[in-house]
Amino acid sequence: MEYFKKILRFAKPYRVYALLNILSNIFYALFATLAMISLFPMLAVLFKQTEPVFEKPIWNGISMGKEYLMEYLNYFVTQKSESGSPGDTLFFMVAIVITAFFLKNLFGYLAMYFITFLRNGVLKDLRNELYVKTVELPISYYSEKRKGDTIARITSDVLEIQHSFLSILELVVREPLTILFTIIAMLSISAKLTLFVFLFLPISGFLISLIGKSLKRKSDKVQKEQGYFLSILEETLGGLRVIKAFNAESRFSNTFKKSTKRFYNFSNSLLNRQNLASPTSEFFGIAAIGVILWYGGQMVLVEKTLKPELFITYMGLAYQILTPAKAISKASYGVKKGNAAAERVLEILETENPIAEIPNPIEKNTFESGIALEDISFKYGEEYVLKNFNLNVPKGGTVALVGQSGSGKSTIANLVTRFYDVNEGTIKIDDVDIKNLKKESLRGLMGLVTQDSILFNDSVKNNIGLGKKDATLEEIIEAAKIANAHDFITALPEGYDTNIGDSGNKLSGGQKQRLSIARAVLKNPPIMILDEATSALDTESERLVQDALEKMMRNRTSIVIAHRLSTIQNADTIVVLQKGEIIEQGSHTELISKKGAYQKLVEMQSMG
Repeated sequence: MEYFKKILRFAKPYRVYALLNILSNIFYALFATLAMISLFPMLAVLFKQTEPVFEKPIWNGISMGKEYLMEYLNYFVTQKSESGSPGDTLFFMVAIVITAFFLKNLFGYLAMYFITFLRNGVLKDLRNELYVKTVELPISYYSEKRKGDTIARITSDVLEIQHSFLSILELVVREPLTILFTIIAMLSISAKLTLFVFLFLPISGFLISLIGKSLKRKSDKVQKEQGYFLSILEETLGGLRVIKAFNAESRFSNTFKKSTKRFYNFSNSLLNRQNLASPTSEFFGIAAIGVILWYGGQMVLVEKTLKPELFITYMGLAYQILTPAKAISKASYGVKKGNAAAERVLEILETENPIAEIPNPIEKNTFESGIALEDISFKYGEEYVLKNFNLNVPKGGTVALVGQSGSGKSTIANLVTRFYDVNEGTIKIDDVDIKNLKKESLRGLMGLVTQDSILFNDSVKNNIGLGKKDATLEEIIEAAKIANAHDFITALPEGYDTNIGDSGNKLSGGQKQRLSIARAVLKNPPIMILDEATSALDTESERLVQDALEKMMRNRTSIVIAHRLSTIQNADTIVVLQKGEIIEQGSHTELISKKGAYQKLVEMQSMG
């Protein structure tokens, strides 16, 4: 129940609905028992088993409750018979039965009505908290995890929790109380018969519990496999162009089919085990009914210690126990499935964010002197990508980072934006360690334009306005003009209201990049980080984008990670990296005159 308790905290805001549900379930259980007991007076009248009683009986305590009720029934029937026909008495008895069953079902509906708000409320809050946590966790978390597995946890695993754990809340009061009230009624009719029947219950309960022991393990396999094939689907949709271009459809289809085959086998095993719960519990219940029929029949026909109409009522009560007993049995299997789902969901919720803020972090809204990387070292796995790295970026300056792939250029962008934390050393903005800054204010000082233009399935206007919540259309248009994007946007079918499709796929590479630049321009941050912003463009697009970048970088502090060296000739400082270390540093002219690594890179790109 450890996971159940942790999930239960999400039910606190909805405790009023929980209390109303409990209250409704108490009345449901009470009227469920009374509905069956109300059959007895009708049967007594029907079989003419009532003995005339002319004096109203006196209550002599709960121990004599059964005798009092029997006498009062006979007194009531006698009174009605004196003033009317037996048919009127029977009609009145039937009305009592119908009323009792109506009230039972009314409170049953009310219980379900109230629990619906609790269940869906917990589902909503749990998903919201999972989403917030998913966004909060660092990028490094998702470099190790499959995205599809995270999607599976937020969708199917949370639903499993709703179906299993939250179903228990319905059963926790209603079914045990129904059983309790029914047992009290059965004991009042015949304690001897009831005790005889309950000798068999521990045996059947033990046999039922044996079936459910492996359910959690099987359920865990099903949920993990579901996460795996969702990952394959997510990767397929993301890389559809490459899959088609390399005729790799069959390869991905085979991988997906293997996963769904495993899912099929795990699901069959799990569901077959789960489906065994209901027939098993029903079989043992019917076996108990058979025992009652045999033993109770002896009491009615041979010993004559039990009246036939009481025995029929007793049989109805005994059968009534089967439904809640089956529900409890089924719920116990549900708990095991829910346990596996809750474990996976809580794994995300309880994951500690390694890039956490200190208590009372500094809020910084201005940039005054510069950025300093002091003796920083960083590794993704075992090998260091940066070692004892030092770099100063003065305010208003443009520092370009160049070097071969894997030299650590993009890592510096990830560290300055604090997507990752350094293993050693410090990164300072205006002599303040960025670990002491509030993450929101740190990133508020920075604009980011990456090689891959990350756009969203929304309008042009909303994509540009992402970094400024209250941006006006005039401000968005002005940013688009600076980014050389206004002309192509106005040519779109609906202008700034045009939906650009999933990841902006309705636009060309150059158009997407200019929208990314417009987004950064609108944010108007003092620090700009450009991570190979022109490397994937054709010459015409590169010219437009480069012009937009130069306009954007005016009067700003910029860190430019460049693949095409033609784009960074005007940088104040060019830093040449090799295996995480600086091997050359200076202006374009200075580095060319040194005839070192930078000149070789220039010659390789055929720059005269």
